[in-house]
Amino acid sequence: MIRNPFAGEEGVVRPQGVEVAKTRTRGLGSTYSRVVPGVSGRVLVVDDNKVIRQLIKVNLELEGFEVVTANDGAECLDVVHRVAPDVITLDVVMPRLDGFGAAAQLRADPRTRDLPVAIVSACTQQEVEAGIAAGVDAFIAKPFEPAELVRVVRRLAEGKDRRDGRKGAPAGRGRG
Repeated sequence: MIRNPFAGEEGVVRPQGVEVAKTRTRGLGSTYSRVVPGVSGRVLVVDDNKVIRQLIKVNLELEGFEVVTANDGAECLDVVHRVAPDVITLDVVMPRLDGFGAAAQLRADPRTRDLPVAIVSACTQQEVEAGIAAGVDAFIAKPFEPAELVRVVRRLAEGKDRRDGRKGAPAGRGRG
């Protein structure tokens, strides 16, 4: 179990394996300028805001991830099998199909039920609860620190690699 980082909710615990990253952006200055050789995995970034999509994409690519983008949850479900991502990041509020609906449909599909999913949103208490119910693995609060985004996505991608490498064992999700 991990502690909920939201102020005024001391003592509230979340199921193990669900991560809530609460960060604030720093002032002016460069956050990432290093390009990591090689590919760390493929990430499907889903957000209806083009600027946010590009911000997430650039930060992940600088760390060696291959990034594919989608405009909303419906497009995510259309491309997920062709793209075969290692991790998906989802915004919550999007047209056609929101992040929770997309996450729930990903969990309902045997081909994607074990695919790590992170919500990148304001991360209100209601969003966290709805995300946990939909099977989300991690939460990254907007505005986010690029380093925190990369850390969470890398952790999820590495966890997927370990699950994929276990033959005959069910892919555990760590939720209680």
